[in-house]
Amino acid sequence: MQIPLFNTVVSWILKKRKYQVDMFLNHPVEVQNEVLYELLSEAKHTLYGKKYGFEDIKSYRSFAKTVPIRQYESIEPFIGRIRKGEQNVFWPSKIHWFAKSSGTTNAKSKFIPVSDEAIDDCHMKAGKDMLCLFINNNEDTEIFKGKGLRLGGSSAIYEDNDTYFGDLSAIIIENMPFWADFSSAPSQKTALMSEWETKMDAIIKETIPENITSLSGVPSWMLVLLNRVLEVTGKNNILEVWPNLEVYFHGGVNFKPYKEQYQKLIPKKDFRYYETYNASEGFFAIQDRNNSDELLLMLDYGIFYEFIPMDQYKGEDSIAIPLEQVEKDVNYAMVITTNSGLWRYLIGDTVKFTDTNPYRIKITGRTKHFINVFGEELVVENAEDALEVACRNYDAVVNEFTVAPIFMDGEKSGGHEWLIEFQKVPDDTEGFITCLDETLKSLNSDYEAKRYLDMTIKRPVVHCAPSGLFYQWLKNNGKLGGQHKVPRLSNSRNYLEELLSIA
Repeated sequence: MQIPLFNTVVSWILKKRKYQVDMFLNHPVEVQNEVLYELLSEAKHTLYGKKYGFEDIKSYRSFAKTVPIRQYESIEPFIGRIRKGEQNVFWPSKIHWFAKSSGTTNAKSKFIPVSDEAIDDCHMKAGKDMLCLFINNNEDTEIFKGKGLRLGGSSAIYEDNDTYFGDLSAIIIENMPFWADFSSAPSQKTALMSEWETKMDAIIKETIPENITSLSGVPSWMLVLLNRVLEVTGKNNILEVWPNLEVYFHGGVNFKPYKEQYQKLIPKKDFRYYETYNASEGFFAIQDRNNSDELLLMLDYGIFYEFIPMDQYKGEDSIAIPLEQVEKDVNYAMVITTNSGLWRYLIGDTVKFTDTNPYRIKITGRTKHFINVFGEELVVENAEDALEVACRNYDAVVNEFTVAPIFMDGEKSGGHEWLIEFQKVPDDTEGFITCLDETLKSLNSDYEAKRYLDMTIKRPVVHCAPSGLFYQWLKNNGKLGGQHKVPRLSNSRNYLEELLSIA
């Protein structure tokens, strides 16, 4: 196939999809209700469908009353049965694939079922939509004249009982349509290599000669790759290697701590950054406008959404609300029902709505990644926003960080202990810590109240981590690459103590 013709056909297909996106923008509640009833109808004869009477559910109210909210631990026995070969448990079509995910750096793995419908109607559809939204906002784009560099997970696909498991990114690469593979680099063989550092060398060797026009992957790991590209080539910035680079599609972690480093690596005034929100359980949202930090919730991917206000969060005993009842600037835990057979599943992420017409969100953290030892209710969003302000004011650049509580242990007050790996150390460390503290107070009234006169929480303790510490820690835990990431906040000191022990 000639490249100009190929580009024209792909662009036409992607632009045509924009009309379907407009449908759920204009009729979000109707589209979501249709998704719910289709899922219930499809799965009514499954083991789970019969157990909870899907055939008799005719309204959202009945669905919410009949089907329980569940976390992974509650459905793990059912997933174990599917992995051993039993079918028609959660979903009628055969489950071939399982996305292996720990969610954090814990040793225990989760095996998330991924149906063929989810691959086609969710993940693949989202990949096309990501491009669709970008080219509709950038009519003069020439990204299809080159290739997209994809940086996926570090796990290959493994077979077990006639089912397959691995990183979600590996599953997606295995199921790529021909045109996506035709326009991507590195090769599928290289993209699926399991040993991370060997794979990085292979990716660099393959992609340096290519005309790379877009990047996609997790910011922390893409940063490692780009820096190594500069080391190998001896160039000053990435545009000297790939002059036609236009856009970076990123997700997995908050981009703010990394943006300054990317702007130095890619010094192009009109370079675009597009954020996505995807996970092993599904693809949920995409940035739909240039220069925005909000994500459009995608409503026609075979996923029905519910939300739990975090001030009322009680895990599986929580009461969820449907999309039409959400309010702006409220922190919600997200509950999903999917075309892979996850029914009212607590994914563990928290979001807040920045708009409800259309429904746009920001990711605020994890239900398990927060610090509330002293009633301060510190969430990841607070920590990252405060860190951004402190870095800007004190000319610092951060690579990674984690925060843990300092328990009172007989003292009058406790505190928070930060371990930060700086690429550029602040010019005034004490001023940096004060700014971090004061910004947290301005962002979080509960934190501010607990900090009053040091009565409950003292001034933060901040350690500067040696270069490469977090990378080494992830490597020690077999978590290099892909969707693995450092836990930002924790109610325990486990992560921090491990890191300090090897510092």
